[in-house]
Amino acid sequence: MEKDLSHIVKEEVRQYSYLNLGPTHPATHGIFQNVLKMDGEVIIEAESTIGYIHRAFEKLAERRPFYQITPITDRMNYCSSPINNIGWHMTVEKLVGVEIPKRVQYLRVIVMELARITDHLICNAVIGVDTGALTGFVYLFQQREHVYEIYEEICGARLTTNLGRIGGFERDFTPKAWAKIEKFLKEFPAVLKEFEALLVRNRIFMDRTIGVGGITAERALNYGFTGPNLRAAGVDYDVRVMNPYSSYEDFNFTIPVGTQGDTYDRFMVRQNEMWQSLSIIRQAIDKIPAGPFHADVPEFYLPPKEEVYNNMESLIYHFKIVMGETDVPKGEVYHSVEGGNGELGFYLISDGGRTPFRLHFRRPCFIYYQAYTEMVKGSMLSDAILTMSSMNVIAGELDA
Repeated sequence: MEKDLSHIVKEEVRQYSYLNLGPTHPATHGIFQNVLKMDGEVIIEAESTIGYIHRAFEKLAERRPFYQITPITDRMNYCSSPINNIGWHMTVEKLVGVEIPKRVQYLRVIVMELARITDHLICNAVIGVDTGALTGFVYLFQQREHVYEIYEEICGARLTTNLGRIGGFERDFTPKAWAKIEKFLKEFPAVLKEFEALLVRNRIFMDRTIGVGGITAERALNYGFTGPNLRAAGVDYDVRVMNPYSSYEDFNFTIPVGTQGDTYDRFMVRQNEMWQSLSIIRQAIDKIPAGPFHADVPEFYLPPKEEVYNNMESLIYHFKIVMGETDVPKGEVYHSVEGGNGELGFYLISDGGRTPFRLHFRRPCFIYYQAYTEMVKGSMLSDAILTMSSMNVIAGELDA
């Protein structure tokens, strides 16, 4: 006898499409790929692919003298390259045991906070673009140009700065550099307020960002989040406070935190951090002590040309530095700084030679990008772009 199967409801057969998000640059803010499994406009699953611009920076660095590694660090997070430069210099100084003059530490703080502002400025301006607001992007990029002019006056470069030296700076800040910094501190706050007036309480912007790409504090910690992405989830971890360096303990500032860990919170944390950076720069200028602009490390600091031409010892040091013939002590050190994206660390092992025996860069992008597929699951395709830009994924730092 034939069974009656009419009461059984057949499972609905759904058809999914697959979309390659990237590796073209305009959509993904970098050369990386996400293969999205889509149900219409909704993301069901995502799989990330990285490594398109992997350049083996760590291995390149292991074949170069310590002072020649600075340009390599430039090309990681190029939105705030001076922080990369100075973080590397402090790592070598920790290994060598150099005492850094107080003035150098304050000058470094000024430069690093300027770099933090440009990093957050780029990220938040792009978040605005990804929600359809181009005006703020164009407006803020004028201010980024002013900071690059400050870099140019300090070291002669703009984007990839190669700024500073092991032990300090190649030269002291000129009166023109100080004037440019003062001009920026005077003009930028008004621009930042106008940018906030465009977006912070904008209903379209809020609808596009609140609840989008969220992550809990627990999940963020499990993934190893640091920086603004972790603080947006409600965890007030900041390397400048937890493990102070370069005299950050001398300055008063607060750590902005969010609650939801979503795109809006990440935007607001970076906005508030720019205000804190302005305050830190002002404090550093007001309290900056007199003294030399570099430490007494002739093994790493090129002597003035006049001395090279007239003094045999200076000529010897100049030759040894340029030819990479400076030995460093044996040792194993780790040093981290609060980069624009989070904890930027350098793990260095020296066997007493003229180049690192082993070197590892702790790139915050590489660590928190792992969570991207989880953060976009169940969201709309347009939200995937917005989530990525709010995480501030920098391809140069991701792939190294």
